[in-house]
Amino acid sequence: MVISNVIVCDVNGEKNADIKIENGIIVEIAHNLKDTEMIDAEGAYFMPLLVDTNVRLQDSTLNSKNIKAISKEALRGGVGHVVLNADSTPAIDNEIVLEFAQNGLSYLNGAKIDLMLNTLQEDSSLSNIAILLKRGAVAPYMSTIAKNNLAIKIAEYVQMYKVTLFCKAEDNSLISSGVMLEGDVSSKLGLAGIPDLSEVLHVSRMIEIARHFKIKILFKSIASPRSIELIDKAKKEGVDVRCEVSLHHLVNSDEACENFNTTAKLDPPLACVSDMKLLQQALKNNKIDVLTTLHQPSSPVNKEVAFFDAEYGCEALGDALALYYTKLVLSGMITMSELLKFTVKNPAKTIAKEAGVIKVGQKVEALLFNPHAKNKITNKQSLYNAQVLNGKVLMSFQGEKITKF
Repeated sequence: MVISNVIVCDVNGEKNADIKIENGIIVEIAHNLKDTEMIDAEGAYFMPLLVDTNVRLQDSTLNSKNIKAISKEALRGGVGHVVLNADSTPAIDNEIVLEFAQNGLSYLNGAKIDLMLNTLQEDSSLSNIAILLKRGAVAPYMSTIAKNNLAIKIAEYVQMYKVTLFCKAEDNSLISSGVMLEGDVSSKLGLAGIPDLSEVLHVSRMIEIARHFKIKILFKSIASPRSIELIDKAKKEGVDVRCEVSLHHLVNSDEACENFNTTAKLDPPLACVSDMKLLQQALKNNKIDVLTTLHQPSSPVNKEVAFFDAEYGCEALGDALALYYTKLVLSGMITMSELLKFTVKNPAKTIAKEAGVIKVGQKVEALLFNPHAKNKITNKQSLYNAQVLNGKVLMSFQGEKITKF
């Protein structure tokens, strides 16, 4: 098969070329290639499938049906590799649940799915981290609700197994009553607020644990610019910490919560306008390492209720690449190649995978993306419902498996 007239785009840049694929392997990248099967891409991007390491299932319910649904939805949005959050129901904190979840990974028709493990059980005791890592969980997840003695034990396991700790920085005493960022908008709406110190305090604490134990930490879904500055400073000092930010926090502020819009009720809460602009600047200045859709779908019965009672989260996975392209690339915030660094290379690295480059000799894990197509979102559970996006995923290539959309 030859795919002609493409823009080959990876973390190293863009070039016009043809791509020849045989038996799921890229065998040639050149001009004027010929084959019995020809596809004219008409100037579409040929680029790596995205990686998202912060995805939840429908209503955070762990079962085979929801796993299969999220796999198909991810691929439709251009995401070829998903890591499911561990704080599901049931949580992936023991061997039985891990095996149950792994059984649900069989015969998936969409994106590849991996599992992280929850380092804390429901009673706040440690799960059997060593066994769960040996049995296939790709990364340990920890909320900083964990007390210091447990956080240190978790760090020792991370050090021993040389994995990246996925860490959610939050303070239980500060998040328990709030439902959005503490500030002018929360006061206007009469809603209890969560101060950004809830995150910042624990980012600082976990940086020192990473420094002491010389471990890798990826801070999940950071929302405070101050947290990013702390992480960036630690990186410069040689501490192996990284920062993940969601697309939503880069292009939406807490003002999206006005009129009690429950699709804007996110965890962590959306920042104020000035902080959103600082997050955008941090992305441009390469202080953010990983981007995520922070996909957290909920049934209408859990979302179309009073703001205080609504579940956290919104849907974005099925529109992932079009959203990233429209909101970040077309706006001039970053280039397409830079986008692939944040959504392919860096997140893959956190689970010890190499991705982000299109080259001869590799198994093809890529997609065709038409940047000129337009698509209106019709999803009440999306923060971007009724908006028109640029770009559409046309085809995906996963080895010898080809999917058309």
